[in-house]
Amino acid sequence: MANILTANGVVEATTELTQAQIDSLAMANQAMEGAAQTAENLSIGFWDLFMGGGWLMWVLVVLAGVMIFIFVERFIAIRKATRLDNNFMNRIRDYILEGNINAAIDLCRRTDSPVARMIEKGIERIGRPMADIQNAIENVANVEVAKLESGLPWLASISGGAPMIGFLGTVVGMVQVFIDMSANQSGAIELSQLSAGMYVAMVTTVGGLIVGIPAYFAHNYLVARIEKLIFRMEATTIAFMDILNQPVQK
Repeated sequence: MANILTANGVVEATTELTQAQIDSLAMANQAMEGAAQTAENLSIGFWDLFMGGGWLMWVLVVLAGVMIFIFVERFIAIRKATRLDNNFMNRIRDYILEGNINAAIDLCRRTDSPVARMIEKGIERIGRPMADIQNAIENVANVEVAKLESGLPWLASISGGAPMIGFLGTVVGMVQVFIDMSANQSGAIELSQLSAGMYVAMVTTVGGLIVGIPAYFAHNYLVARIEKLIFRMEATTIAFMDILNQPVQK
């Protein structure tokens, strides 16, 4: 009799354990399905995310387009300006020492570079005082640098203005939150009433940073490239003045 009861108890315990495992698995499946459904509900497409930011997002899109255009255009222009034959100054030296000024000027005109235009102006001033020649070269250099720097103030403005526009969206979103709170006559604050304004606030802030940060780095990169070119222009000017002094030393 005891053996029968023991066997029945084992069977019942095994049955209860199996049922408990089944219930646990069912609850786990329900939790996973609920989490998947929640994630699906929370997932938002890029377009919906963009439209949720309001009209300020379109301003940021325009600024992003201007930033990309200026960076690409200035990058190509600066890269073209930095290209110069390593033997350029050697050939200029040979022409000047040989007295072939026309060949030196022709070489400068055939070389599309700020450095070549500087040297061309200096060659055209040969025969005048050295100070006049150096001033003419420096004037051309200032004009060339100004051309290369055109558009960079826009990049600097976008790098500082885009985050501020994003901050403006944050303020507008928070104002909308308080408007919704004040419009609630019941006094109870619901999360759904706050989500719209906070959504605008967060999206515009992210958008402003996405535009402002690349503009900041793009501006600094182009400025560094121009400064490197300026140093090369100064070195070339010194080399050219040394060439002009060589016949005098002889």
